[in-house]
Amino acid sequence: MSSYISLLKTPGVARIIAAQLTARFPSGMLSLAYLLHIQSIFHSYGAAGLVLATTSVGQAIAGPLTSRWMGVWGMRRVLSLTLVVCATAIFTIAFLPMTIPLYMVVGFIGGLSTPPVQPAVRTIYPKIVNSRQLTPLFSLDASAQEIIWVAGPVITTFVAVQVSTVAAVALAGIFLLCGGLWFILSPEVGRVRIPRSKRAFGSVLARPAVLLSTITGFLLVGACAAIEAGVVATFGRTGPQAGIILAIWALGSLVGGLALGHIPIGPWALARRMFFVFVGMALAMAFLNFWWLAFALLVAGVGIAPALAVIFAIVSSSVKFSDTAEAYGWVGTGQLIGAALGSALAGFLIDGNGAIGGFWAAASFAFLGFLAPTVLRNWHPDLRGRDASPIADTEPVPVQPS
Repeated sequence: MSSYISLLKTPGVARIIAAQLTARFPSGMLSLAYLLHIQSIFHSYGAAGLVLATTSVGQAIAGPLTSRWMGVWGMRRVLSLTLVVCATAIFTIAFLPMTIPLYMVVGFIGGLSTPPVQPAVRTIYPKIVNSRQLTPLFSLDASAQEIIWVAGPVITTFVAVQVSTVAAVALAGIFLLCGGLWFILSPEVGRVRIPRSKRAFGSVLARPAVLLSTITGFLLVGACAAIEAGVVATFGRTGPQAGIILAIWALGSLVGGLALGHIPIGPWALARRMFFVFVGMALAMAFLNFWWLAFALLVAGVGIAPALAVIFAIVSSSVKFSDTAEAYGWVGTGQLIGAALGSALAGFLIDGNGAIGGFWAAASFAFLGFLAPTVLRNWHPDLRGRDASPIADTEPVPVQPS
């Protein structure tokens, strides 16, 4: 813990972590809020899954683009524009009754305009800490973001049950506006300038570590999205059980991230962490009762934050600083496509087979998520004895002939 305490004492670190967590807090609320809201209107998990899928597809398309734009127009301009559009879409879904296709269109627009806070902050981190602190900072960040998944589902479920699903969706929009403004106005956002990339758009995916991270993140988040749908389908929306189980799951991830954050990252690191995720999700299929699911998802959660920390570190160490935002944008795109497919597949399996269908989908995604870094371990850089700082951008220096 001493390394984490030292990190938080570094000027700007605690502030930027708190601001970006608040700005991203809707990530832990919106999928569940949309699921409950659309299901309560149309009484169909399949319809809710379609809205979640189009929202995630919009986010997936926007991720690399808006991240790259920050190197062209600056972080604050891109973040401000996307914040306004995204908040408008969220409030539209909350307050305007529409048909399923219109909900899907508005969800897509909201996803397309999601502020690229995560790529921005991942790009800022190497500029506010030294190279020795960077890997622990990625671990601390991956662990701290589990606060989103601990508190978000509980708050969303409580508000949806005690007040209304409309209030649950609107509250997520309020968090987005307040947190987004705090992050945009943070001094670190104004001080760090992302250089304009000289590489063609998408070429960063040629880096094996970036592609491995994108594939594994896609499968990891697909499993998580399916589990969330399965838990909600198991307990419904008449009580707090679903939110509590999802919070326990996220608490396991928080503990795992803090406990494993100091371990050096070798070529098997990602596969080992994904193995925990798979085992927990496979166990969850055995019994759909509260205490068993709480135990199984606690096991699964132990691997999630550590896996994300490894993904962040191997991407950072494999690309130039000017390409880091776009690289994280592609990783985010993989995760969001996974969320879209995981939600949609789980929704239809739940409609056809009951709540167990969501757990079938989750375990399948998690197994492939363990298999990918195992088979592709040669793409995984060995960071033992190395730091995770991005590769420096260099340019030819003109020399005046004598």
